[in-house]
Amino acid sequence: MIACKHLVRCRCVMQQFKNMPEPPVHQFIVSSIVADDDKVVVKFAQCNNCGVIHKIVDICRSEIIQGKEGMNSLIRIDDIKLSLPQNLVMMLESNNADLPTWEVVQFIYENKRWGEFVVITSESESGMRLGKYVRIFSENVFKVDSFVREECVKEQ
Repeated sequence: MIACKHLVRCRCVMQQFKNMPEPPVHQFIVSSIVADDDKVVVKFAQCNNCGVIHKIVDICRSEIIQGKEGMNSLIRIDDIKLSLPQNLVMMLESNNADLPTWEVVQFIYENKRWGEFVVITSESESGMRLGKYVRIFSENVFKVDSFVREECVKEQ
């Protein structure tokens, strides 16, 4: 099993794009567990723009749950904080980690996948991708590091 972050599309339009003739489709980051048989474990996630609930069915694929604007059973960051060491919680909070990042960190920690890492922040600048990640070595040992890599965009 592995945990990964990926994008899913929503039908909503970001507020700043509403007046465009062809606004871009909104996408948001979710995390998923991929089982040993390469099937994604079904889960639900809420769009960070419009609040609609998505059923995550595969990597980069979701189904919108009609008429659902919220679910009390969705995991929140506060729920995850309870299962992680305080130093790790403080580091994730200080980096304003999003819910999918917290979920992947929790997966690594609970499954003792020592040595694995998750990207905490990422941004693009002048054709370069810059960011920070945390590598979890053991229950109480982790390291935050940065990366810089050249972006490669394939023209179609």
